[in-house]
Amino acid sequence: MDLKDFVSGQIQKSTPSNRQYAEPIQGHVSLGQALRFVIWVIPALILGVLFYMMFQGKVFWIPATVISAFLIMIVVSGIRVAAQWERGVVLRLGKFQDVKGPGILYIIPIIDYVYFIDTRTLALNIPRQKVITRDNVPAEIDSVLFFMVMDPEKAITKIQDFRFAVAQYAQAALRDVVGGLSLDDLLTEREHIQKQIGIIVEERIKEWGMHVDSIRLQDIDLPEDLKKMMSRQASAEREKRATITKAEGDKMAAVNLAEAARIMATSPGAMQLRSLQTIDGLGPSSSNTVVLYPTQIMEMTAAMLSKGTIGKDITPPPQS
Repeated sequence: MDLKDFVSGQIQKSTPSNRQYAEPIQGHVSLGQALRFVIWVIPALILGVLFYMMFQGKVFWIPATVISAFLIMIVVSGIRVAAQWERGVVLRLGKFQDVKGPGILYIIPIIDYVYFIDTRTLALNIPRQKVITRDNVPAEIDSVLFFMVMDPEKAITKIQDFRFAVAQYAQAALRDVVGGLSLDDLLTEREHIQKQIGIIVEERIKEWGMHVDSIRLQDIDLPEDLKKMMSRQASAEREKRATITKAEGDKMAAVNLAEAARIMATSPGAMQLRSLQTIDGLGPSSSNTVVLYPTQIMEMTAAMLSKGTIGKDITPPPQS
């Protein structure tokens, strides 16, 4: 492998589209193999010993033992064991016969066939779906469906492969629901979308003997240029809110200052107390130079100016 192939492989491994999905356990794990083996071997050995004693060690005891062991094997092959979460759908000559389990069950060899169904909550990965929203925005959605088999007979006789059928129907429902929504609704109404898809799928698969537990949207992937525009929009929206908040704060501060000034104007000593508080807030630093000007002189001067007593007796100097 050269450097080019190695780099190409690393890029493919890091590509987001190459995702790893958990694969569900498929099929039935036989729990009756050891039981069938024990039930077959022990009688075969006993018959072998009996035939050996009956034919007094002659060679005829061997074919008799082989034939007996073969017949026992055919009879024992009908023994099955279903786990606690499994149900066995028995078909006799192709026709539905019964639903058996859990535990030990017996079917007639060659005539009967049993199909084991897992009745636990099953999870299906819905492959990444490329959808287009109502406002023509492309998106890719990963989701997972949780469901369970309520009626094993219908799950076998009403649909060919219920896992595949449920997955395909869930994909179609997801496309239909998302296609009728805008991008903003897709990003903000995720819980509502999940419930709506679950209702649509439930209405259909209940006829197949199944029940939807829930459907979850795992990931919504948008184009990179759209992500950048959304980021700029969010940044502008936050800046707008910050500006509005600052303006509202300035307005409230101005209102409070006006109210404080009105209160100080009605209280003669309030302004003096405020002046002393301001001087105290300057601190004992040597870099601060404070020049005190008595407020009484300022008030007297303002009163005289308002009455017009200052400046009336002043006459201009005579012209020479």
